[in-house]
Amino acid sequence: MGWIRQFRDKVTVIKLGGSVMEDPEALRHLLVDIVFMETVGMRPIVVHGGGAAISREMAAAQIEPRFIQGRRFTDEAIREIVERVLAGTVNETIAERIEDFGGRAMPLNFSGMNNNVLFGERLKLKDGDGKPVDLGFVGEVTRVDREALDNLTYAGQVPVIPSMCESESGERLNVNADTAATAVAQAVGAEKLIFLSDVNGVRQDKEDPDSLIHSLSAAKAEELIEGGQIESGMIPKVQACLETLNRGVRKVHIIDGRLRHSLLLEIYTNQGVGTEIVGEPG
Repeated sequence: MGWIRQFRDKVTVIKLGGSVMEDPEALRHLLVDIVFMETVGMRPIVVHGGGAAISREMAAAQIEPRFIQGRRFTDEAIREIVERVLAGTVNETIAERIEDFGGRAMPLNFSGMNNNVLFGERLKLKDGDGKPVDLGFVGEVTRVDREALDNLTYAGQVPVIPSMCESESGERLNVNADTAATAVAQAVGAEKLIFLSDVNGVRQDKEDPDSLIHSLSAAKAEELIEGGQIESGMIPKVQACLETLNRGVRKVHIIDGRLRHSLLLEIYTNQGVGTEIVGEPG
């Protein structure tokens, strides 16, 4: 009851993606958790990817995936698939299932009223020689329509946002879901940003689930990256957490989305089930 009171009316951004999206049972429990959060007065916002579904559609179209510096190269044919699958089927299915479980949800994609809330520009990267890298229709978020999100969450609806943005010229761009969720959390001043992962959080020993670190300061997280305890795929996730803390979000969590009711266990219990990273006191 104390935790419910503490987080009432607070915004939590939840990033859905990875293997959680491919596990119907795990996804069901997560969406039920999100409905519970909204029911008891929290204001959840969902940002999602859909890489596996996109890859399946590309395989069916006999298009070979190509990744450059961790981003999916996106030409016009791939962008059509991303928009149709990610901003269409996946986005609307998540919203529909939230409604099936008793919640109210709003899919924020490019269809119908074009109620998109993410705006941006083409992502500009350089190779090892400092030359521009062509990623095609890949973008980064530069602006989030906070007013639209505030209006929805205050009305008791769960915004469901696909990781695509629109440029000033109306060009639709594919966006990394982690960075999209980070941009949303920063824009709305979220109390929490939660990354659903395939592991239970940051570990002292990456091979040992029992070595989970339940709470980390930003300084300690940087120390673990420099010391090599945090490595490979966890590094960009933790770095995104640190950047988010620097921009006003109070806590960032990394949890195993496959664990039944992991969202509720992380938010409404003393120890939680993942890793929370907190900023330095002010």
